[in-house]
Amino acid sequence: MRIPPPSPAMPPPPGLSALEDALRKDLERLAYPKRSWVLPRHTHDGRPVLDVLIIGGGQSGLTAAFGLLREKVTNLLVVDDGEQDLAGPWKTFARMHTLRTPKHLTGPDHNLPNLSFQSWFEAQYGEAAWTSLERIPKELWADFLGWYRRTLNIPVRCRSRAGALTWSAEDDCFHVPLEDLRTGATEVLFVRKVVLATGIDGSGRWEVPSIVANLPRELYAQTREDIDFEALRGRKVGVLGAGASAFDNASVALEHGAGEVHLFYRRKSLPCINPYRWAEFVGFLKHHADLPDADKWRFIHRIFEMGQLPPADTYRRACAFPQFHLHAQSPWLDAEVVDGQARITTPQGQYTFDKLIVGSGTVTDLSLRPELANVHTDIALWKDRFTPPEGQSHADLLRHPYLGPGFELQEKQPGRAPYLRSIFNYTFGCLLSLGFGGASISGMKYSLPKLTAGVTRQLYLDDREAFFRSLECFDEREFEP
Repeated sequence: MRIPPPSPAMPPPPGLSALEDALRKDLERLAYPKRSWVLPRHTHDGRPVLDVLIIGGGQSGLTAAFGLLREKVTNLLVVDDGEQDLAGPWKTFARMHTLRTPKHLTGPDHNLPNLSFQSWFEAQYGEAAWTSLERIPKELWADFLGWYRRTLNIPVRCRSRAGALTWSAEDDCFHVPLEDLRTGATEVLFVRKVVLATGIDGSGRWEVPSIVANLPRELYAQTREDIDFEALRGRKVGVLGAGASAFDNASVALEHGAGEVHLFYRRKSLPCINPYRWAEFVGFLKHHADLPDADKWRFIHRIFEMGQLPPADTYRRACAFPQFHLHAQSPWLDAEVVDGQARITTPQGQYTFDKLIVGSGTVTDLSLRPELANVHTDIALWKDRFTPPEGQSHADLLRHPYLGPGFELQEKQPGRAPYLRSIFNYTFGCLLSLGFGGASISGMKYSLPKLTAGVTRQLYLDDREAFFRSLECFDEREFEP
């Protein structure tokens, strides 16, 4: 069904206003304990220190911020390098029509029914529209997140890019450079705790194989990038990857009149079983983190072995075009320029294209993250803590950070960099240690409470001596004997 989003120039419809009133009442009724409790900090020369900086203003960053605000951690800031309400892929590089996940998922709502997407949707379009909706249109999800930010008064500074974190023993906090991408102005934030909520590529980057990266830049694009699909009209396009984003980009090229689109993948056949659907039950979502390391590895390695598939509607969208061609068992072995075109070599032969689109996903490598440039060598990775069974090694999984129970980083050598525990990795890189968390809507219901508790636990334990002194001095009399 086609649902026109409400115009931002119009006042909110009565249904949405009523929902917002009900949500405010919910928050008031559930506000116990109400008093502010986190002790203020300052640098050695008196400058104020943020309690929490959240890097990333998409769905993970916003929902993490709200979770902390509910726990009365109010001295926080969210920064994002995108435009306001354009964080994440939904209105930028996502080229599917709807979210992949089922419409009835919960998580960002923090178990508040009036904060759920369903309540927001029904307040504007009605219960019948919700019943007939198969999946959530991606633009509506982005609109919901914008409403979420505004209604909950989450402090977000957009078009701001955080640089490399540096620990200052003198100030007992991180120094975080922040650049205003509009003006080029820079400043330094002083921060006790940092939450990395930088998405699916937040523990590495989007991957472009070296054989492709050596080609002239105009001959290839990564699915994450802006692509001039209109320029591909009548052209021959080669796509690498068998996941959803590869099929999405192939479909958009076809819809813009590409002459031929060929999609190449390594496997003998396309995966048609989705392990992420298997994983949507309380046991896995809530308790993967409680497994011994050997079992954590066994489960996640198996999910990786099964592979990521394009959803059925995504597959049908591309296959509806006769000029779409699939190539199994066809990894790209080489790529070169021939007469201004890109010629790729596969085990099945050579093919020449006007444009290549790379949809081979992300690579996990903390050394590629600018935020971690000064600290990544001291961060414990899975390869530092675990040796896989014979036949189950996996280079990318071994580069995942080895996280604590609240998503906190661990130090590789005990005592060398204890401050790393104050950085929380709420990105896709948490998968092996804690299961579905950052960058996974389906994991938020159980991962967000763990993240929130991880941060508040540290804020309390770090200042336990000061809290004990306040207890010793507490003399508020309730009656006179």
